[in-house]
Amino acid sequence: MTILLLNGPNLNMLGRRDPLLYGSGTLSELEQAATAHAAQYGVRLVCRQSNSEGQLIDILQQTQCDGVVLNAGAYSHYSYALRDCIECLGVPVCEVHITDTSRREPFRQVDVLADVCACRIVGRGVQGYLDAIDFLVEHK
Repeated sequence: MTILLLNGPNLNMLGRRDPLLYGSGTLSELEQAATAHAAQYGVRLVCRQSNSEGQLIDILQQTQCDGVVLNAGAYSHYSYALRDCIECLGVPVCEVHITDTSRREPFRQVDVLADVCACRIVGRGVQGYLDAIDFLVEHK
């Protein structure tokens, strides 16, 4: 089994972007933890990140993976193009957010991706990524 771990805009800034909200760990550290967690199941994790909506869609459309862990960042709140891509992808997508978006600014409480994703995990920090991997393995 292969899982795509795809992070969207500004997640490359982890460790520098508002550590009180997002923690002090870097994207590289998050990817290492997720890769080690997936390896416990014998799962290969492919890690990608982009700040570009179009590139995220291209990565998703070209994936040969069995499932996706996606933190689309701000695109979760308004990207109907990303939503349409996920809807026709043909593999389960678990949406992850480090913070609990339901307790943030009103615009962050809107999630146009939620109804096309197999699961949604919010507010659990890096653990949310590991939980999403668990979900995909359990539901393969």
